[in-house]
Amino acid sequence: MTLKATAMVFTQEGTPFVKEQVILNDIDSDEVLVRIVYTTICTSDLHTYTGRRSSPTPCVLGHEIIGEIITQGKKIKSDYNGLLLNTGDLVTWCVYAYDNKSEMAKKGIPQKSEGLYKYGHHKFNPDDGLNGGFATHCVLKKGTAIFKLPDFLSYRQAAPINCTHATIAGAMRMAGYLKNKNVMITGTGMLGLSACAMAKEGGARNVIAMDINKERLRFAKNFGVDRLIDSKLSVDEIKLLLPKGKIDVIIDTTGLPSVMETGLELLAIGGRAVWVGAVYGQPATKINAEMIVRNLITIKGLHNYTPNDLGFAIDFIAEHHLKYPFETLVGEEFSLEDLSIGFETANSGKYYRVGIKQ
Repeated sequence: MTLKATAMVFTQEGTPFVKEQVILNDIDSDEVLVRIVYTTICTSDLHTYTGRRSSPTPCVLGHEIIGEIITQGKKIKSDYNGLLLNTGDLVTWCVYAYDNKSEMAKKGIPQKSEGLYKYGHHKFNPDDGLNGGFATHCVLKKGTAIFKLPDFLSYRQAAPINCTHATIAGAMRMAGYLKNKNVMITGTGMLGLSACAMAKEGGARNVIAMDINKERLRFAKNFGVDRLIDSKLSVDEIKLLLPKGKIDVIIDTTGLPSVMETGLELLAIGGRAVWVGAVYGQPATKINAEMIVRNLITIKGLHNYTPNDLGFAIDFIAEHHLKYPFETLVGEEFSLEDLSIGFETANSGKYYRVGIKQ
C-alpha cells in the first residue's frame, strides 16, 4: 500500500490553498521524516500570502513547525545536542539545512551558506513537496540541526521557538552583556515580546518597550517591561520619559526606518542597536554618520540565526514557560483543512499567532 501525505499548496497572492497528495517515499540515510503536529503562521508567511514578499510558487509555506519522528535515516542517531533520537520524539529544527563545511558556516553565519535549503521557501513538486509546515509531514534534509523538545511544553509554546524566539536569541547574542543596562525594544509583536522577556532575564536594569499600539504596549507588561513609550511621541518627548543615562541597547523588531532612526538618537555613548525587523522592502533609513562616529554607536543586523541560538531559545522557553504567558500568544487554532481561513484570521492582526493543528 502506497502511503501518502497531504500538503496545502500556496499558488498565488490572496487565493485559497490547494490540497495536494504527496507520496511518502523512502528517506535517505541522513534524513528524517516527521509527522507535523503543529505549525504557527509567522508574519513572513503573511508577507508572502499578501504579496509583500516574493517566494517561489507553488510552494508549501510554514516554518514555525514541530513534529514527531516517524522514520530516521541510519546516519541520524542523535539531535544537535547529542541527545538520542527515537521514533515518536517531539522535535523542532532550524528553519534551514546547511553544509557545515561551507565558507559561511566556518565564519559562524551558517544561515547564509551557499545552497541553503529553507523550509517553507522551496518550490513545490511531487518529488520534493514535503518541505513546509502546512502539510501532514516534513522531510528533514541532510544538514538540518534537529532538537528534541521537552515534553512539558505545549504545542502553542513550542511551535514558534524555531523562528521567533531563536531569532531573538541571536539578537541577544549580538547585543552582548545586558546586566544593569537600559534596554529598549521597539515593536511589541511576537518578536518584541520575546525580546522583552529575554532582556529581563538577561539582567537589564530597565526594559523599555515602544510601540504605536497602546493595547499591545500594555500587554507587554506581562513580559518583563518596566516602562512603556508611545512611538508617536517626538524624540525630545521620549527622552524625557527615559531613565537617566539614556539607552544602552536597542532591539528593533519593526523594520520601520523612522523607528530605527529614532532609536539611534536615543542611544547613549557606546550604545548598540540590533536590527532584526527589516526583512522586507522599505524606504532608505537615514543615518547621521557624525552622530554614529562621535557617540561610538554600533549597529548590527541579524537575519535568521545559528543552531546555537535555537538551542538557547529552547532552553529559555523551557525555563520560563510558566513565568511569561507565551501560551496565550497563539490566539486561535484551525485544522489544516481550514488553512485559508486561518490565514485570513492571522492577516486580520487580531492575534500574535494563529495555530494550525495537523
